[in-house]
Amino acid sequence: MSKLKEKRRSQILIASLQAIADKGFHSLTLQDIADYAGVSKGVTNYHFKNKEDVLRHLLEWITDKIYEKEYNAIQKETTAIGKLTAYVNAAFSTPAENKRFFRVYIDFLGQVRHNSHFKDINDKFYENCWRIGNEIVTLGQEEGIFPEMDKQKASISIRALIDGCLIQWLMREQDELHEYYKEICLETLKSSLMNQNIVSQ
Repeated sequence: MSKLKEKRRSQILIASLQAIADKGFHSLTLQDIADYAGVSKGVTNYHFKNKEDVLRHLLEWITDKIYEKEYNAIQKETTAIGKLTAYVNAAFSTPAENKRFFRVYIDFLGQVRHNSHFKDINDKFYENCWRIGNEIVTLGQEEGIFPEMDKQKASISIRALIDGCLIQWLMREQDELHEYYKEICLETLKSSLMNQNIVSQ
């Protein structure tokens, strides 16, 4: 793919993300996407087959970007607690970014049972998230700060708490609570992993 074509596709996907955040999944049209991207509908049709194709690529694109950001964040740390902290900090990026992503993501989740492509992309995203969790737990055990535990359960629990805290924050519609929920999330994860409260064999 040429750089120009890749740039244009990225432009359309970024515009689609904002369009869904503003308008919602169901009412969105290809014309809306084109308008948000500042291109003609014909340009959108040239790069994507239809609305579903745009949305499928959008879901894959944003989940891949999130995973890459979180994975790269933990690679900068050398301890389990450092990696855990970096993971939570990366997931709790900014109120604006989290709000835009989760409003769109929740719309996508409503379509998963009707769209196998969306389900496959979502499954891949969580497999990637669990790999991050597994890396953190494995290192914590090697350091002797985490007890023996079921790593799969621990990895699932880590992501479940991160997403749960972010969604609860989003539902309260108070941006100023973003840091508060991030602190709750990190403190609870540290306590749970070090004391094995929720991840027992």
